Amino acid sequence: MNNPHNNPRVTGAIAVAASATLWGVDGILLTPQLYNLNTAFVVFVIHLFPFLLMNFFFFKQYRLLKTMSRSDFLYFTLIALFGGALGTLAIVKSLFLLHFNNLSVIVLLQKLQPVFAVILARIILKERIKKHFVLWAGIALVGGYFLTFGWALPDFSTEGVTTIYAALLSLLAAFSFGSSTVFSKKILGNYSFYSSTFFRYCFTTVIMLVIVLLTGHIGDFSQITPRNWMFIVLIGLTTGSGAIFLYYYGLRNVKASISTFLELMYPITAVVLDYFVNKTVYSPVQWIAAVAMVFAIVMLNVDKKKK
Repeated sequence: MNNPHNNPRVTGAIAVAASATLWGVDGILLTPQLYNLNTAFVVFVIHLFPFLLMNFFFFKQYRLLKTMSRSDFLYFTLIALFGGALGTLAIVKSLFLLHFNNLSVIVLLQKLQPVFAVILARIILKERIKKHFVLWAGIALVGGYFLTFGWALPDFSTEGVTTIYAALLSLLAAFSFGSSTVFSKKILGNYSFYSSTFFRYCFTTVIMLVIVLLTGHIGDFSQITPRNWMFIVLIGLTTGSGAIFLYYYGLRNVKASISTFLELMYPITAVVLDYFVNKTVYSPVQWIAAVAMVFAIVMLNVDKKKK
């Protein structure tokens, strides 16, 4: 009898679930702890540290630059720009804006990513949109609205505008990460999971270096406290590059339709931690909206895999 622990499907599923759990921990416990630093600088540092560490193990990956086609270079740049820089900037800024209030709402809104990914796949990859897409996408978007505002209309007071701004940034992050997924499809067939991760961090670090130089925040290293460094190292080794390595490793042996359910560990972890750590409590309508939104996202992914 085969040992289940040696089954690549089992280990792959565990890896995907573990990576999703780490992302949930990051959104609630780790990244918000860096709120005293500039957002762009935070995104730069949490990519710079793991990238420098990767150089000790994957330095030989640089030789691939000599044979990298213009198309591959372009798509790596787009993955870094949307998935690394823009998406991370948006989600980090949205978490900072809420000051530990309703952080799980932001995480759940970011799960709208497949809606944008399917639309962009239709535009860029010419993939056919299934007939039920509009239905499930509509339910997901409506669920996102009620998750954020409940039965009430949007509040345009100072505090309310901050919530709206944070929600819009979370949607921007969903669009950016969805874009990155589509761009990744163009190149991941030609590169290993560790090469893809290495160049994603390489290109993102360069992009963010340019941004912090232009915005005058390159000198913010002096503002990093010992406590900040602790969380930067934790993010770099676990919820950052560590989670991405686990995710790509797991996807090699797990069907995409199965990974959709495993990735629900991301919002589940975020909601549970937000409740116990930040005492965030949803209203009944928010719970219904959250369940409806997540169910619609699952159906979007399952339907997308049907022939």
